[in-house]
Amino acid sequence: MEKIQIKYFTDKIEPLAYIDGKSDWIDLRAAQEVTLKAGEFKLIPLGVAMRLPAGYEAHVVPRSSTFKNFGIIQTNHFGVIDETYCGDNDQWFMPVYAVRDTQIHVNDRICQFRIMKHQPTVCFEQVEKLDGEDRGGFGSTGKA
Repeated sequence: MEKIQIKYFTDKIEPLAYIDGKSDWIDLRAAQEVTLKAGEFKLIPLGVAMRLPAGYEAHVVPRSSTFKNFGIIQTNHFGVIDETYCGDNDQWFMPVYAVRDTQIHVNDRICQFRIMKHQPTVCFEQVEKLDGEDRGGFGSTGKA
């Protein structure tokens, strides 16, 4: 089991834990009150900084209910935090764009993350034809 050093910037958010003890995703929470007007962008502080193990990165995405509950979209759609973002002041944030006026409260669960190993080093070999099964191109799955 890998150990991860974590610093909390506030005691007002719940400590990190796996979602329902079953998922391999971990919820992140708003660390301060945030009011957004429709069309506004903000960085929402998540109240944590971590020192990830060498060779790992965190993938941060909205929760499935984030848009429905708060009307916000994560502007980079998928955040990547690598192990070099590990200093004492390297707090994690969620960059968001509001599509409606909204209020986010301290401790609201707004996104989630998981820790992944870095992609292995690969080399690309150019070929004239791929030998895999042809599925019919983009959007072909489930076609009647």
